[in-house]
Amino acid sequence: MSAKTKEVSKVSLYLAGLSFTLCVGFSFFGIKQCVPYGDTLIVLAYRYAAALISVIIFTAIYKAIGRYPETRPGRPRAKLYQTAAFYIAFMILQILAMYFATSIEGAIVYAMVPIFAKIIGRITLGERSTPLQNFFVVLTVAALIVLVILNATDIHLNVTGLIIMTISAIFMACQNVSARYIRGVFAPIEITQCIAVSGCPIFFGAALIRALVNHDLQSLVEPLYHPQFVIWVSFLGVGCILLSAQFMAYMLAHMEIVQCTVFNSASTLVSIIAGALILGEPLNWYHYLCGALILTGVIGLTLAPAKASNSGKSLGDDLGE
Repeated sequence: MSAKTKEVSKVSLYLAGLSFTLCVGFSFFGIKQCVPYGDTLIVLAYRYAAALISVIIFTAIYKAIGRYPETRPGRPRAKLYQTAAFYIAFMILQILAMYFATSIEGAIVYAMVPIFAKIIGRITLGERSTPLQNFFVVLTVAALIVLVILNATDIHLNVTGLIIMTISAIFMACQNVSARYIRGVFAPIEITQCIAVSGCPIFFGAALIRALVNHDLQSLVEPLYHPQFVIWVSFLGVGCILLSAQFMAYMLAHMEIVQCTVFNSASTLVSIIAGALILGEPLNWYHYLCGALILTGVIGLTLAPAKASNSGKSLGDDLGE
């Protein structure tokens, strides 16, 4: 962690990381509760609708208590839109990839996001990581990939799906790097707003157009008749878009990219544990071993020291602020 991070409580950063891990980790369980009532596009449409509603409420509360960031003139908002676009592109390609490949293949590819982010961050921002940080990144990613492979009952390699998933993972890495770049100029709430405001019309619009083309508006409305769907899709929108984006943006504002993105690996571990505790899915020896290695990597990476000069450039530096 760089010296710049000392301005913010380490405890608050670790709590943000833990909260992010839990929100994203339980998203898989939430999706499982929603899919009996609607397909992937419908779940995603209502997920972003819930995110947009919660963002509006969240913003109103922030403004009411005087915590909303002051708007400064002259900020290049194109950089903010770019950050949101990377995230939305990631979601679109992720959905497209699932038509060709399995979720197991996707989990393996997305485990590489920390490495992609590290490479992109080094090239574009000049952010450097220490050998110790590199070790913990490789340890975490390797343990996660082994865990996913051993946990899979069957893996079918689909080249088309693999390519799309890889591009999707790169967009996710680009989003993390972009959010890191605009730190200090745009607040986390502004990043979340842009994601929700941009994503909701795209995904809900796509679901609505499909329903109109198929003359089947009932399929779009019918899931709302089920309280379980409404509850869990609200969690996916509030917890897995609004809050997780907030937590990640907050961490990226004060921690190196490799330290933040590795929490995604821990979220996969939470998904497996949640499946075991709530759904009664079995836990084997490799779950414990790989889980211990993942936690070692995450904890080691968050505690690994780094020079302040390693943090790379930011939008504020380019604007002379």
